[in-house]
Amino acid sequence: MTNFDQELKEKLKQNMEFWDEEIDDINRNEIIDRAYKVDKDLIGILIDDKEIRETFFDKIKEYWIFNVNKFVDYIENIKVLSNSYTKFKNKIGLTIDGKYLNERGEVSLVWPFKDCVLEGGMTKEDQKRNEIFFNEILAKDEIDRLFDAKVLTNFKKYTAKGEEKVKDFNRDEKGTIKDNLIIKGNNLLALHSLKKEFAGRVKLIYIDPPYNTGGDSFVYNDSFNHSTWLTFMKNRLEVAKSLLSDEGSIFVQIDHNESHYLKLLLDNIFGRDNFRNEIVWKRKTSVASKNSIGNTHDIIFYYSKSNLHKYNPIFLGYSDEYIKKQFKKDKSGRLFRRHDVIASPGLGGNSPKYEYKGYTPKTRWLLSKEKIIEMDKKGNLGWTKGGVPYRKLYLDELSGQPLGDVWQDISNVGGKESNPLYGQKPEKLIKRIIEISTNESEIVLDFFGGSGTTASVCHKMARRYISIEQISSQMELKIKRLKNVIGKESSKGKLSPVIEEFDNSGISKSVNWKGGGEFIYCELLKYNEDAVDKIQNAKDTKSLLKIWGERCEHYFLNYDVEIKKFNDNKKDFEKLTLKQQKDTLVKMLNKNQLYVNLSEIEDSQFKVSKEDKELNKKFYGGK
Repeated sequence: MTNFDQELKEKLKQNMEFWDEEIDDINRNEIIDRAYKVDKDLIGILIDDKEIRETFFDKIKEYWIFNVNKFVDYIENIKVLSNSYTKFKNKIGLTIDGKYLNERGEVSLVWPFKDCVLEGGMTKEDQKRNEIFFNEILAKDEIDRLFDAKVLTNFKKYTAKGEEKVKDFNRDEKGTIKDNLIIKGNNLLALHSLKKEFAGRVKLIYIDPPYNTGGDSFVYNDSFNHSTWLTFMKNRLEVAKSLLSDEGSIFVQIDHNESHYLKLLLDNIFGRDNFRNEIVWKRKTSVASKNSIGNTHDIIFYYSKSNLHKYNPIFLGYSDEYIKKQFKKDKSGRLFRRHDVIASPGLGGNSPKYEYKGYTPKTRWLLSKEKIIEMDKKGNLGWTKGGVPYRKLYLDELSGQPLGDVWQDISNVGGKESNPLYGQKPEKLIKRIIEISTNESEIVLDFFGGSGTTASVCHKMARRYISIEQISSQMELKIKRLKNVIGKESSKGKLSPVIEEFDNSGISKSVNWKGGGEFIYCELLKYNEDAVDKIQNAKDTKSLLKIWGERCEHYFLNYDVEIKKFNDNKKDFEKLTLKQQKDTLVKMLNKNQLYVNLSEIEDSQFKVSKEDKELNKKFYGGK
């Protein structure tokens, strides 16, 4: 180690947040994170030393400017103690372009085509079309107020009486909003907006994110590449973790295309000690391919927030084949199977005793015949012809077999739920996950809300829910679906479900669903996102140039955009394909201003209504 390295480390050790006591060396990730944020504590330490200042700062006139890239590159390559076995702990994980994912500060923003109706992971080859898709990676030094809480707008409450105005929010005994929430907008930014109100309050997160198959017609999938997808997932999972309660858990559904990488990413964010199960869901029984082994299953990764997580055991009924082999009828016609009591020799010529086998292999007792009869209060005791006792375990008294990690009993084939307009995942699948990990009134979050399967199941199972979705057509389906779940109140005051697509679908019969309940809808208030929508919908270059003219005056552009230079070179722009033109204009927008920040709610430029100002105050500051 050079003298400069030693001096730098000694200076950084002045602040123990920059030091890892376990390895007695620098906390590399914390320092890099603070450097990208131009943290005043870090800058104060560095600029105070002449040699360090001259190494990592550039002097412009009388000012010293921090060279963040030079400093980060140095920290990433500085040697840790050679005698520490833990020096490798931060070098295990996923890499992109030679850098470890947990050291990268990029943010992946995604704009799906607003008229796409398919849900992540679905394949519907007969609905192929040229989708419009925008994806942009923002480096850490480009992120300013991107993650600030956003202004919410267009509030609506849906009940059995119809659509109503939102006047306030209901809160539980802890002061947390207990209304069901449907939020439209970019899910990453919506998640950050929920932190103040819901951090540590969510009991379950279930997500069915884009599978990144690269071969189907869904816009998310064939526009992603591997590294972008990992960044996209990392951004969202990190903030999602902060919303989970200590007893909470997360279930992430995926297929083979990214499952192995996702497992490493989840290990990194939630910790390997909090990995609970890898569930295999057999989603179909047949495959179309004749030239290779077909894929018939999805993977669901199950993690907890901590070792305080709660699990509700589930027992499955026995299969008909198992019942036929293992059970027989008694004289009354009831089905039972034998639970043997093994005879054991007596001691010293005494009368024999019997070894009674309990319900687990470790539960055994040596009991007399009389004691066995005494214990059999239900009269379920039987005897073999040889005089050996056995207990009759009746089928109608058994809970069933404990749930395993291979789920073959839930199909997504057949019935109204298989309609691609309403999503691929059957309500029974979501019901099982909710039963495992929550109780009534606890909060469930789905930030890839799609057509509303998770929200629909939560509503029927008396769970509170938050569902986030950006695609307009998916949101329309979700609202329609939930209105059908709630039902409609007649003029006589009687409540009955709206009989359209979802009257008796999904889990309605199994939970005896009769309708009722309510939810609140709201949106992140758009600003530059509105420009993105206009660009997406443009039909030709002429329309795009008109939008360009408008946004120069009304929208925020990146600081390095030269308006005059663009206008002087419009002919070059016109030579691009329509998609290239759209991509170019989107990249010129300042992504920190996609939606209106809550801190700017009083700015007249954004024209936030008096009603919205009051509701935002109640949403964010009602505790």
